[in-house]
Amino acid sequence: MTVNTRVRQRLPHFAREESAQFVTFRLADSLPVERVAALREELAMTANAQAGPELRRRIEILLDIGNGAGSLRDPRIAALVRDTLRHFDGRRYALHAWVIMPNHVHVLITIRQGSDLSTIVGTWKSYTARRANQLLAGSMPFWQADYFDRGIRDERQFYTVWSYIESNPTRAGLCEQDSEWPWSSAYRVECPDDEAG
Repeated sequence: MTVNTRVRQRLPHFAREESAQFVTFRLADSLPVERVAALREELAMTANAQAGPELRRRIEILLDIGNGAGSLRDPRIAALVRDTLRHFDGRRYALHAWVIMPNHVHVLITIRQGSDLSTIVGTWKSYTARRANQLLAGSMPFWQADYFDRGIRDERQFYTVWSYIESNPTRAGLCEQDSEWPWSSAYRVECPDDEAG
């Protein structure tokens, strides 16, 4: 088993092959830099083990408010990201759950032997940024430079994260039921029953 540890910017990334990972990446304009800095400063004053999880919880709340241009609301861009996530499913990773929100993406994957998380996320982000800028006739940074990841410790956490991902649009008020959000692994197309005639 290979273990990859990388430190980029301020976030350490630790991923083992054949391990499930919860990954979040967001648009470059999704969070006001000054607001995140203020949160970090506020939580730094609370010297307890809950500062890290509390920061992530508060960042999730800010993301769900929908800051920034929300380029992922554009169906062309959301479909691009969805198709990119699915592209190497079964080869480089197993894609368990995913959701594309207006300004961020959550993914639950198990990394396959011979693959590494930073390469997988880097591929997703570089390909989609290039194509999104073409579609939007833009040239600005599309994704925020880094990403958040958390290794899944056990089956209970795996299913908790899966549920969290698929219920994100409902919690953010984007739909009434998880299965209604078209940019999620929870999406279910309702087919009318065949009527016997």
